[in-house]
Amino acid sequence: MNTLDRPRYTPTLRRLHWLMAILVLAGYLLIEQRGLFPRGSAGRSAMVQGHFWVGLLVFVLVWWRLLRRRADGAPAITPPLGRATALASRAFHVALYAFLVVMPMLGLATAWSDGKAVLVPFTGIALPALLPENEALAHTLEDLHGSIGEAFYWVIGAHVLAALWHHLVRRDDTLRRML
Repeated sequence: MNTLDRPRYTPTLRRLHWLMAILVLAGYLLIEQRGLFPRGSAGRSAMVQGHFWVGLLVFVLVWWRLLRRRADGAPAITPPLGRATALASRAFHVALYAFLVVMPMLGLATAWSDGKAVLVPFTGIALPALLPENEALAHTLEDLHGSIGEAFYWVIGAHVLAALWHHLVRRDDTLRRML
């Protein structure tokens, strides 16, 4: 891990972190609230398309974030973490980044194999499908996307609880580095 002497992450990394947190929440709300609208309605379609595009935006931003994180490094935690805590922290961060890469890819593959168009916002233009329609594959991918998504929320919850533990119990600067 590239650690630096500055007390906080760079402004770009902090903004990307919070923007992506908001987008993940928006993606969750969009797909969970689609049931407020009847099947086939414009409202339901807007919720689903919004979910698709939030996911694709997260997919693009995670690569920018990974590049910036590699280039900018991370400020050291004060006081330093013990070996086991540092290892757990690294494992959770790898899991978070893996989810942010894999979930949008699974979602897109699910949509395409289910024959759903991913429309460019405010146009009738659809992204070209890179997978043929395949109902069995679509169901498998949808189940996988849903199951991994549930695990993702648990990992996000653990991430939030760990930040609070660092701040309130351990009283280190972990949370302040991202504010």
